[in-house]
Amino acid sequence: MFRVFFFFFLTISMARTAAVPLKADDSENQINEDMDVTEIISKANEGIKTPLVHGDIAPSKSRNADPCTATGCKWPKTGKYVYIPVYISRSYSTAERDIIINDLVSFHASTCIRFVWRTSTRQRDFLHFYSGSGCWCYLGRQGGQQLVSLRKNGCMHHSTVRHEINHALGFHHEHVRSDRDSFVQVLTQNIIPGKEHIFEKVQTNNQGTPYDFNSIMHYSKTAFSRNGQPTLLSKANPSLNFGRALSMSVNDIARINRLYECS
Repeated sequence: MFRVFFFFFLTISMARTAAVPLKADDSENQINEDMDVTEIISKANEGIKTPLVHGDIAPSKSRNADPCTATGCKWPKTGKYVYIPVYISRSYSTAERDIIINDLVSFHASTCIRFVWRTSTRQRDFLHFYSGSGCWCYLGRQGGQQLVSLRKNGCMHHSTVRHEINHALGFHHEHVRSDRDSFVQVLTQNIIPGKEHIFEKVQTNNQGTPYDFNSIMHYSKTAFSRNGQPTLLSKANPSLNFGRALSMSVNDIARINRLYECS
């Protein structure tokens, strides 16, 4: 049954994406490629009441999800694939839904993750994409309805959608991974007061992959800066610019495939 849902989803999604191209002159749906993930998230989440950790992660519903690579927060695998049911709010326009659908389907080409429509209450655990107060989601599978907030005006960017989907799969930010101190320097004096927690290191399982400045999960060098000066610097190359990825890197894909044992 899951296979039927997947192939139906993939066929309809690809057809819709091709038939309804995004309109560059539509200010509500236009994607500004000049903005990086950190800019988008920090602006969209500024002043929201939803309690968040690390900038865009909702606290776990029932447990500490850091690191979210334990058995409890992985999505289950059926045969060769990991089927994850999704529901996309009808409050989105067709073009906005297509942005989300396109980014979900992009995971199908290089991983064993398969996003399928939620068509039955028997699919108890599912991702619910809705236009909430900002850009945020939970880390890994939480159980039941799991919100992914992508605000209509502010979060509808491919990089941001893919960033949040990676969180939902169980992956943290690159700049907080357990070995980050060997690669980046955190300049606390430049961080906005009260945002220091965003840079706290986490005991992550890095799946044997190298630290990756090209990861879609890496914040920019001026992330949450109080004065426009760097909050993160590459130790090997302080002039290096990073945190502007629009799609997943080779290492992002490798981490998904290793965690979920994709063949």
